[in-house]
Formats: sequence, structure tokens, C-alpha cells
Amino acid sequence: MFSRTRTTSVAVALAVTAGTAVTVAQASDSGASRHATGHEAAEGAWTAAWAAAPQRPSTNFKANWSEAGFDDQTLRQVVRVTEGGDRARIRLSNRYGASPLRIASATVARTAGTKGADVERGSVRRLTFGGAGSATVPAGGQLASDEAGLDLGRFESVTVTLHLAGTTGPATFHAQSFATSYRAQGDHTADTGARAFKESTESWYYLSGVDVRDSRTAGGRGTVPRRTGVVLFGDSITDGFASSTDTNRRWSDALAERLAKSGTPRPVLNSGIGGNMVLNDSAWYGDKGTGRFRRDALDLPGAKTVVVLEGVNDIGFSETDKPTYKPAPVVSAEQLIAGHRELIRAAHDKGLKVVGATLVPLGGSDHYGARAAAVSDAFNAWVRTSGEYDAYVDLDRALADPADPERIRPAYDSGDHLHPNDAGYRAMARAVDLGTL
Repeated sequence: MFSRTRTTSVAVALAVTAGTAVTVAQASDSGASRHATGHEAAEGAWTAAWAAAPQRPSTNFKANWSEAGFDDQTLRQVVRVTEGGDRARIRLSNRYGASPLRIASATVARTAGTKGADVERGSVRRLTFGGAGSATVPAGGQLASDEAGLDLGRFESVTVTLHLAGTTGPATFHAQSFATSYRAQGDHTADTGARAFKESTESWYYLSGVDVRDSRTAGGRGTVPRRTGVVLFGDSITDGFASSTDTNRRWSDALAERLAKSGTPRPVLNSGIGGNMVLNDSAWYGDKGTGRFRRDALDLPGAKTVVVLEGVNDIGFSETDKPTYKPAPVVSAEQLIAGHRELIRAAHDKGLKVVGATLVPLGGSDHYGARAAAVSDAFNAWVRTSGEYDAYVDLDRALADPADPERIRPAYDSGDHLHPNDAGYRAMARAVDLGTL
């Protein structure tokens, strides 16, 4: 991996809102809302330990509940944090909601085991918002809960439960979670068992982040160091498409585990969206990368480094007539590079280090064609040689089949010749020079 030294620092400040009957003021894409309480730690003490990029409602995926929304139902979602602490809060997004979102009640708990709707007895914590047990998020808004005293270890599974007492309308969600979420009728936020949760789906709804802090950090009362986060930004390959469900086998998981084993643990946040493009918005695959970069990467609490892997959809969607791959304009290497330069400038303006990744081999996939291959080669050459990124990771060479470098090595291929399997995602993590992070 090529690298050049850059000294950066970042403190993420969230807009302050308050209230008793709590209604959260609409927040812009460049930040999230939080509620100020007299005992809350300084905002800079929070570290994002898990994240998911919000998307507009869509039925273009496995059976999900986003377009129908919820009506007097409890939603239980399981995520794995990549940093620990003794205080936790959640972040919620109603970015694509058509109406205000009413959170009647919410809890956070340690998951019983690593998956499933059961939670550990004695760990359930009621969440508050500006001191109130409920909150309303206007359409387009976001909010963070107050802190809850909950000891969480690195790589521990956390269960967030929301009671949505009214009719929500279409729900802001993250389409492809590769993790199971659960739904029950009525209010079951305090349940420790799974009996009421009879429905399931592989998407996340409204939940965009879990943050942690430790009261023993230098910003608190002790000496535990606060670790800055690494954000992986991109499309379905970052999102973890084709990884094994409920096993945390995305490349973000593999990188976080490798960092921990190396003795330099860092939280790793996944800001991938399946089908996402750098240059064009999609009704199915999210806002374009240049439009969502600040919200989904740069403004995450504690973020210090961003790794960008994106562009294969920009160049590959035009190779097929699949309806969901629209818009699909023909994109040149120069246009794609210009989009990445915009991401680099935005990261540097925020004081973050930004690492570029070469596009992975796409031979044999529905994204492949002579034009797409030529653009991919030109773009990858720019990443390797231009020096415009602070560093780069060569995922193309890490995954390429030695016998046919246009294709993914068979041992790393999920079967569609575009997305890695679990072993491929581990190979991606191994390709990163940890010193550049």
C-alpha cells in the first residue's frame, strides 16, 4: 500500500436540541441531532461503534417492511459493536420519512448470545431523549438518545428495541443488513425473551448508529484511551453482499478483527450501500456517494480515517439492461476520477485521512464489458500512481485470479463473479497496511 504522512484530527459536533415532550428539530445531512443534559459527557467523548447508511424505502430487495412501515409494533434489531465502553447511546434517522416518526419507547440491551431476539436478563436499559421516554423525529430529521449505563465489550452484540405505537408510513431503512431483525405486535421493548417476535427480515430500520464512551477515558475520570474510528465507504462490496447472514463476515468485520489481533484495536464503521454509485442517485441504491459522503462517513463520531471503495456500479450498470440499474449513463474514467477527487477534498476539509481502494476484478459478472474493463483499469492505475489519496489498498490485485486477473480468484468468488465470499472479504482485510490507518 502506498502512503504519505498526513497529520489530522477531528471532533464531531452534533447539533443540540432539547425538550420535554421531545420533538427533534430537523437536522441537515451534515450532522445529527442530540439532546443536551446536565450530566452528559462532552460530545467529543463519543465514538461510533457501529453504523449503517440510511436509504429511502424500497421493495427492490428481499421481503422487507420499509414501504409499509409499522403500526403499533415493536422492532428489535441486533448489531455488533467494534468498540466497547460503559456508556452507550443510539442514533436514529427519519431522513426519508414522509411524516414525523414517533418513538413511543426504546431500550438497549446486550444480546443473549450473538444473534436472535433474546436479550441478556438484567441488561435491558430504558432509553430517554432529552430526559423523556419518548420522542418525535420530523420527516428528514435525525436524533441521538441520551446515554445509558451499559457495559459493552468490543465485538459484543447489542439489541436495540423500538416501540412504534402509531402508523409510521414508509420507513427510512438500510436495505441489506446480512443480519436478522425482528417484529412483534404491541409494546415488547422490555421483553427479554423472543416469544413475541414472530416476524423477521434482513434489513435495519431507522437505526443509523450505536455510539459508546467510557467514563474512564481521559475525557472522563480515568486513563482508558479513546480510539478513533475507520469508516469503510462504498457499495455492495463494502456493505457485505453475499457474506454469511448473522455471522458478521463483511470486510469491515474482518478488518476490525485484524486490527484488534494486531494490538492496535480501532472501531471500524460500515457505510456501504448495495448498488450505490459515486456520481448518480438511485431510487433503489441510495444517494450518490458524493452527496452522502459527509453524512455517512465524515460526520460519524470519532471518525479519523475513511477507506473509499466505490465506482464499479458507475461503470458497470450500463453493461446490462436490468431495470433497477437505472440511471446508467456511460461513465468515463475521467468522470469517475473527478468524483473521487471531490470525496478526497471533502475528507481533507474535515481533517480526515482518506485511503483509496482499487476496484475489484469484475470479469464474468453482469457488470463486465470491454468498456467497463478499460475504465476500471484506467481508474485503478490512477489510484495506484497519482498520489492523490493519502494511501491506497490494492484490492484488485488482492482478489484477482492469477490465471485470469480480470476475474476474482475462485476461492474468493461468491458465485456471481463480482462479490467476494467470506474468504474474499477476509483477503480484502489482509491487504490493508494497518499502519496507513
